[in-house]
Amino acid sequence: MEVKRLQINYKTLEEFKKFKEYGLQELSMLEDLENNMVENTTESPFYGIYFGGKLVARMNLYKIDKEFDQYFEPKQDYLELWKLEVLPDYQRKQFGTSLVNFAKSFQLPIKTNPRMKSRAFWEKSGFVPVQYNMMRDRGENPLVWFPNGVKETEI
Repeated sequence: MEVKRLQINYKTLEEFKKFKEYGLQELSMLEDLENNMVENTTESPFYGIYFGGKLVARMNLYKIDKEFDQYFEPKQDYLELWKLEVLPDYQRKQFGTSLVNFAKSFQLPIKTNPRMKSRAFWEKSGFVPVQYNMMRDRGENPLVWFPNGVKETEI
């Protein structure tokens, strides 16, 4: 399964519409894509997997500079992975795992905010809860992954 950086264009916009039919509003990337098209962003934060010429899995992946880090100690650059979604007919076939493994290949810590029913998937992928009470005060329950198996309690 090859993960590809998705282009910011109208073809990708049409592909995303297929996901919105199945996904929750919080997973909709249409607005994100449209905003990137307007801003003429050259570096797409969208990644996906095609199967049989059809986009079947996608995610947003942003690199966050350490000066904006509120999750790791000491502060460091990290990736924020969100809006991971696999079309229903392609779930449980390792497409989501392939996207997560692609993000892990950058060897930077990764932060995500799992949806209610996806927490087990993230924990199986090696993500652990952030221990800081500040995150809960902000209404977040983020999970993080550390390269080389480093756990937050060891830092």
